[in-house]
Amino acid sequence: MNAKSPSIVSESWGRIVVEGHGEFKDVKLWPGGASAWNWNESRTSHDALDPADVDELIDHGAEVVILSEGRYGRLHVPQKVKKQIESRGVQVEVLRTDEALARYAELRETRPVGALIHSTC
Repeated sequence: MNAKSPSIVSESWGRIVVEGHGEFKDVKLWPGGASAWNWNESRTSHDALDPADVDELIDHGAEVVILSEGRYGRLHVPQKVKKQIESRGVQVEVLRTDEALARYAELRETRPVGALIHSTC
């Protein structure tokens, strides 16, 4: 896939602006696109990220997936989710929001990267 992952224009508590895609509270990012990360569409909660939320990123060509735990690490990413992503041949990194945003910005320059970014807690 030749599409580059979109850039983050600005971010703050509860707000992420993605170039060409608009403003989101929580966001899904992948090579060539972005959409709102609506936890009600899956079983994601602060107790555990649902692996179904990651499938879309991989299906759009992400070879690396960045998962945000939130700014204070309140979103739990179970080990089984990480293993499921890796079983598809995709590298996964779990970071707090500030580090996740920085890592995503770095990787999008050279790799097809996807991310789930939780902009609050």
